[in-house]
Amino acid sequence: MSSSGTRRVSTLRSALNVSSDGRRFSIHPEDERSSNSHQDLRANPSHKHTGLDESRASTGVIWTTEQASKHGFQDEPEKWANLGQGAPEVGDDIEGCFPRPTSIDISMNGREYGPTAGIKSLRAAVANLYNDNYRKGKDSQYTWENVCIVPGGRAGLIRIAAVLGNAYLGFFIPDYTAYNEMLSLFRNFVAIPSPLNAADGYHIHVDKIAEELARGTSVILTSNPRNPTGHALHPEELKLIQDICRDRATLIFDEFYAGYNYSTDCDGTTISSASNVQNVDLDDVIIVDGLTKRFRLPGWRVAWIVGPKDFIKALSSSGSYLDGGTNVPFQEAAVKMLEPKKVKNEMQALQRHFKEKRDYCLGRLKEIGFHMGDQSIPDSTFYIWLDLTTLDPPVPKDSPVDISNGLAFFHALLEEKTIVVPGIFFDLNPSKRRELFDSPCHHYVRISYGPKMEMLKMGLDGIERVVKRARGESGDYDSTIHEEPQEKSPQSPVFRNPGFRSVEGHGEFH
Repeated sequence: MSSSGTRRVSTLRSALNVSSDGRRFSIHPEDERSSNSHQDLRANPSHKHTGLDESRASTGVIWTTEQASKHGFQDEPEKWANLGQGAPEVGDDIEGCFPRPTSIDISMNGREYGPTAGIKSLRAAVANLYNDNYRKGKDSQYTWENVCIVPGGRAGLIRIAAVLGNAYLGFFIPDYTAYNEMLSLFRNFVAIPSPLNAADGYHIHVDKIAEELARGTSVILTSNPRNPTGHALHPEELKLIQDICRDRATLIFDEFYAGYNYSTDCDGTTISSASNVQNVDLDDVIIVDGLTKRFRLPGWRVAWIVGPKDFIKALSSSGSYLDGGTNVPFQEAAVKMLEPKKVKNEMQALQRHFKEKRDYCLGRLKEIGFHMGDQSIPDSTFYIWLDLTTLDPPVPKDSPVDISNGLAFFHALLEEKTIVVPGIFFDLNPSKRRELFDSPCHHYVRISYGPKMEMLKMGLDGIERVVKRARGESGDYDSTIHEEPQEKSPQSPVFRNPGFRSVEGHGEFH
């Protein structure tokens, strides 16, 4: 080895940190074996039963709920602030939103098996909505044959994965927690995750897409707007990405958060790659969306896939052996919801309401001491990707409460009956062989402002109390583990609504 090579090896080795047993080297000074939070995660068994791979039994969001249940969440959910699950509030009390059905008429057709591609009337309503919102004045228009109705977003992605040919499929992390688990079930293509750069705010950009194409990737999957960072691609960058991928790669866009757009003054404008499709039957652009998020009906399990007719025919066939199709009565009830003018009014009301909740959460986090910077202000979704290293002043090194990383912060919040999602669950398979502290998402948590304002206030109060305890500023009653006095701080109100129940964690997609 040359002298320069020797110097490089020496420099690299001096920058690494050796584990307590001397076996492993890491770029991060902390050793996960010294952290109870990390050992609890590692202790989840995967070999109790020879036929069970328990690593596939739950996503990170479900794991957080399981841990919270050990602290009493399932017993008294009304006393908890569940800011972990990715679900919007489902009530009818959002000003300007249309009332949700409380009962559904069941037609004779609704008693029969439905077509695996969905009923024609709903497929036509989806196509009409996309043409009205995104394709006015364009020669190429979607028809009912460009739409497949599926029983939820997971089912939609599984159908897509089932019909993909031999290919390299690229997806970007951090992203939705179940992508990797779903994609790894299939062997007809190779799924390759690509990490995004923290310096770019974990945004996708054109150069990253160009790199994927250069290494032979022919299918790209991504969420836009993005879970968990809360950002959407700029319209011009989205258009350029579609231009350079045209006839080179199939683009699969998870657009479930398309309605939560705060970048256009809450005027009801939504985001979709459908705007940039040149020919609806030639451009390999597959769009997944549904009633779950922007229509606030997660329990209905009605979603759709929009794309070229050839893809839709294949997806219809795969439904016959994968899921059997979507509930027909709910499809029939959904048709009248998709009238374009009605949807526009709905989106305006949705955006105003959720922007108010976003601004409240960001304001409280800033008051607590998290100074995240402009790039961390979400312009879409209902998520805040909170960088714990931005806390100022920082927690003393000798603090008995560790909140320096997402897992430790999560466990500390359980004492305050508050649930968030540690950032590592949006990274690739972090609980296996790789050192948890080496994850670029390790010092993040995802906070959802999907729940009602009462729950957000409870959760931010819990976060404030944890930070105060970590700084040694807490008083005798600054924790939910004690009985609190009747007086409430005007700056940090604790809302107690006995009739309010948090959403139990049963998954979030879509």
